[in-house]
Amino acid sequence: LQLVESGGGPVQAGGSLRLSCAASGGDRYSTYCMAWFRQVPEKEREGVAAIDSDGNTNYADSVKGRFTISQDSTDNTLYLQMNSLKPEDTAMYYCAADPPLTFCSSVTYNGYNFWGQGTQVTVSS
Repeated sequence: LQLVESGGGPVQAGGSLRLSCAASGGDRYSTYCMAWFRQVPEKEREGVAAIDSDGNTNYADSVKGRFTISQDSTDNTLYLQMNSLKPEDTAMYYCAADPPLTFCSSVTYNGYNFWGQGTQVTVSS
């Protein structure tokens, strides 16, 4: 399974961005559970939002009410709509897929089997 993120870039505080993650290859089960993570230098990777094939979602407390995760199964694309962005949202954002089923739609478990290369989001004040 290959995951390719896009949509990052610079944005001013209060603005919005929509990240995309295109999935290709793998089997149909490998994208049943997907998530977005983010990481800043010298800090651990942080779960942001996760979704399962039934549309169940989970969010980190820091992004609840501002970010929305969604998945388009017709073209195997994962999205993260980010509104009301804050400088502390600045990070490299990663798409991830295929955790152990026990951790499906978890934002606290980071042992997903597949990861993208990341897309940088920079929010200026």
